[in-house]
Amino acid sequence: MVATLNPPEKRLTTQTAQIAADTTTIRSLDWDRDRFDIEFGLQNGTTYNSFLIRGDKVALVDTSHEKFRQQYLDLLTGLIDPIQIDYLVISHTEPDHSGLVKDVLALAPQAVVVGSKVAIQFLEGFLHQPFERLVVKNGDQLDLGKGHVLEFVNAPNLHWPDTILTYDWGTQTLFTCDVFGMHYCSDALWDENLGDIEPDYRFYYECLMAPNARSVLSALKRMGNLGEVAQVANGHGPLLRHNVAELINRYRVWSQEQTKGEKLVAVFYVSDYGYSDRLSQAIAHGITKTEIAVEMMDMLGVDQQEARELAERASAIIIGMPPSSGEKAQEASTVISTILASVGDKQLVGFFESYGGDDEPIDPLLTQFRNQGLTKAFTSIRIKETPNEATYQLCEETGTDLGQLLSREKSIKQRKSLDSELDKAIGRISGGLYIITAQKGDVKGAMLASWVAQASFEPLGVSIAVAKDRAIESLMQVGDRFVLNILEEGNYQPLMKHFLKRFKPGEDRFEGVKTQPATDGSPILTDALAYLECEVVSRMDAPDHWIVYSRVNGGRVSKADALTAVHHRKVGNYY
Repeated sequence: MVATLNPPEKRLTTQTAQIAADTTTIRSLDWDRDRFDIEFGLQNGTTYNSFLIRGDKVALVDTSHEKFRQQYLDLLTGLIDPIQIDYLVISHTEPDHSGLVKDVLALAPQAVVVGSKVAIQFLEGFLHQPFERLVVKNGDQLDLGKGHVLEFVNAPNLHWPDTILTYDWGTQTLFTCDVFGMHYCSDALWDENLGDIEPDYRFYYECLMAPNARSVLSALKRMGNLGEVAQVANGHGPLLRHNVAELINRYRVWSQEQTKGEKLVAVFYVSDYGYSDRLSQAIAHGITKTEIAVEMMDMLGVDQQEARELAERASAIIIGMPPSSGEKAQEASTVISTILASVGDKQLVGFFESYGGDDEPIDPLLTQFRNQGLTKAFTSIRIKETPNEATYQLCEETGTDLGQLLSREKSIKQRKSLDSELDKAIGRISGGLYIITAQKGDVKGAMLASWVAQASFEPLGVSIAVAKDRAIESLMQVGDRFVLNILEEGNYQPLMKHFLKRFKPGEDRFEGVKTQPATDGSPILTDALAYLECEVVSRMDAPDHWIVYSRVNGGRVSKADALTAVHHRKVGNYY
């Protein structure tokens, strides 16, 4: 059954379907959402999936986003009298899945809320009302009758600290919420066409799961105690039935690749204080773009021995400032004391404010770590207003800079060891000189490029290779617009020198450069020979670059008789 709320625009729709014996999904389809969570761009909208399991007893697994409040509740009450719901299983408490918990409990006050210890604690803070609860841990089971025995798998940090997975032995269905999901909105209930969803599945992993790759591997190991997984009932995107083994295994392969590095960055944060979780995720995402491993740890409810071991293993430690007073402050302070007692003088340390209204001040804590011999990793991130796109971009760039710093020694060794005849031959492939400029909201970016080629006639299209650790990469998702500025032979040095500089995170890359706005607002470089206005159509994943294919929507040449600047390299193993 499909109900359309705004038929002409197809903005928000809902969908219900039976996915297994006694099991129904309620899907809320958000077709036009283009930003999510910590400002990740979405090219295909998203969905919020909820599930109803009817045994002798009834369990509702997750709810929906509050924007679907009336539509979701109408569908739910049309499927079942809420007074018959015995259990409300909370996979995790992020608002897009638990935004309607209070509303459901108002209709079903008898329902027992099932969740991890941390999830129940978070809900107490959200709901501010008494409710029946059942705290479950890894391996616990709940028998609904009619063969529906639910077993719970502890999966902290995927991607919230309170996450659990739920396996129904009766239908071999694994309910995973964020895990194995994707931001992909479609009427298709299942993953029939793997090619359509692959880019979004990988992008979702890179943004939300890669910073917790070690936790992914731990969860996969715990899943080994379950029976066969015939289908995955995830919280976002189409459900998985046709490619279950393949897509689960991709998490394993990607996470193994992510954790094989010699160096590790530990990110400590307080998940439900201010914007600590989102800011830490943005920093972590920036680090993972450089292929440096990241491990995130919530300072609330953490085992002190685990905090000690992580602090000892890390090459760099990043701390999101906790509140300065209250119960959370005391718990976080204990963890920070453990970290201080575990670190050594060869480590780096960095701090960011959580913007929770009562942040512990950075400078006294920074002084304590520096007295321990640690080196400051980056300029502390101090936030004076509600975080916006520019704030998250600053955090991501800070993470990328730190990752590049940690991998610099390895990169230099690789360059020296790969100066072979083959590398010299590849270096003879010439390219033009271009500067890519982009703007999305308040965020601007620029990058010097030479791996550019025309890729199609109809429509006119170009391909550009963009290194995965470039800051502008996040502004070149499918649907984004940018300008390809073509530099002039004999007149490119000033622009090239400017954009080859190493900019600090958040620094204005266009200060002192003459620009004019393109149709989409991206800066056109006035001194360029020509420019093309482009829109990203697709991205191909190469080992260390994204191959970005873009449609050309417009352009102009400033000097008809001038030539494009050409770039020649001696070797092909680095720029």
